[in-house]
Amino acid sequence: MDAGLSHILIVEDEDLIRIPLKEYLTRTGFTVLVASDGVGAIKQLLDFPVSYIITDYRMENLGGDYWMRFLQRYCGDMKVLVTSGFLKGDLPIPYQFLAKPYSFKELEERLRAL
Repeated sequence: MDAGLSHILIVEDEDLIRIPLKEYLTRTGFTVLVASDGVGAIKQLLDFPVSYIITDYRMENLGGDYWMRFLQRYCGDMKVLVTSGFLKGDLPIPYQFLAKPYSFKELEERLRAL
């Protein structure tokens, strides 16, 4: 565990988004962790200090409403940005929302604004 460094955690089940987004954010100076679902994200949260979470809403394992409820209960001190191609901002979620598709630059700007 890297005790002195805070990380961004990307939780995204689509490889075609997760992997290039990690590479992009790493190139722009962020320290980035990844998980493909909520279960993998919990493992990262237990092992590393995380300050920011960029997460898909709809995922196969521990996604959707249960994932949002977990984040609210156990990750209240972290800044969270929820992304989704499924939601269009019509379902109430307790975090900032960015609809897919989005540009990596747009996501980076939203992340820095958090």
